[in-house]
Amino acid sequence: MPATKTAPTTLRQLAAFLVLSGMVLWGVPDRLTNDTGGPGQASSADECLIANSLSADGISGDIMGPPPVPSRPPEIRITEATIMMQAIAESGAGASGASAIHMNIFGLNPVVKFGTDEQRARMLTPLIAGDEKSCFAVTEPTTGLDTTKLKTMAVRQGDRYVVHGQKVWISTAQVADKMLLLARTTRLEDVTDPTQGLSLFYTDLDRTFVDVREIDKMGRKAVDSNEVFIDGLPIPAEDLIGEEGQGFRQILHGLNPERILIAGECIGIARNALQRAAQYAKERVVFSRPIGQNQGVQHPLARAWARVESANLMVMHAAALYDAGESCGVEANSAKLLAADAAVEATEVAQMTFGGFGYAKEYHVERLVREALLFRIVPVTPQLLLSFIAEKALGLPKSY
Repeated sequence: MPATKTAPTTLRQLAAFLVLSGMVLWGVPDRLTNDTGGPGQASSADECLIANSLSADGISGDIMGPPPVPSRPPEIRITEATIMMQAIAESGAGASGASAIHMNIFGLNPVVKFGTDEQRARMLTPLIAGDEKSCFAVTEPTTGLDTTKLKTMAVRQGDRYVVHGQKVWISTAQVADKMLLLARTTRLEDVTDPTQGLSLFYTDLDRTFVDVREIDKMGRKAVDSNEVFIDGLPIPAEDLIGEEGQGFRQILHGLNPERILIAGECIGIARNALQRAAQYAKERVVFSRPIGQNQGVQHPLARAWARVESANLMVMHAAALYDAGESCGVEANSAKLLAADAAVEATEVAQMTFGGFGYAKEYHVERLVREALLFRIVPVTPQLLLSFIAEKALGLPKSY
């Protein structure tokens, strides 16, 4: 893309990000009064803005003058949230920029869906205002993705629960005021279905009873990841979300949006890497010609671009299904699988385009390589994604 067209693309994405950020703040109060808990409908003005903001390659559909202003504050949908997170990652912020806020986009969906009116007002309002930060405390070191085997226990004692246990890979716990905690309220051996007996809480991260230890990791260091040790944390009974023992099913309502949003972030990372590589390939001259004139450089970049944009279609398809209230588990998992793989390929190709300079931090692509590798692994591995797709889409026997 010529340098003269890069700036309008960036401005277009920035406009989308700023307006959609406003939609986040406007939309959640609307959702609080939505008795059905279903998705809202974007106005034609919203659709016009999004179409203009993210038109193909940022070349056509330039915004002429200020964007149209909706007549009423719209309710954000996963589609708009995904576009926002994608734009943040594509700006160059990558996984670090996106991870700083994405928990607050998808994480409390179970509170929206299963919380009482009092809980939604008490728990979501400070989050929306920016007065509180939250973290997502589910994964444990000895269970990994086998969530039904969680060992953290919450024992009812009068009007409160007392919790003991351990969590790992908990992002933003260093700065969080609250945590969405999944713990057992009935021992695994006392239930007939392993998905039963898990309960969901949204409560204070009281450091008198919780020890948070940061993990030194390969990338995305701008956002902390932690081990969390819980020793006798008291949780008021009013912080229980929904019905006791049904936390596993409740938390699933946050997982499909999580996969879709992270897939969108993968697309953003990949696009940024390819933009950097294409620009470098046009400017870097070796043997008296731009290296981008060589098919050995062109073709890997072109193939990576095609795979990234194809993956993006699945991401947006999954988001549209979710917003329409339709089943989207297969599509959400496929979106995460395809987008993560496309991002890994795109960032590797970008690094190879830069040659030795691709190993230098100055050119940023090495950071994008590390961040793309993160999303291939988390929040769910490609092996489990493929197993889910094989079972649900193809009707094959469960393999795990």
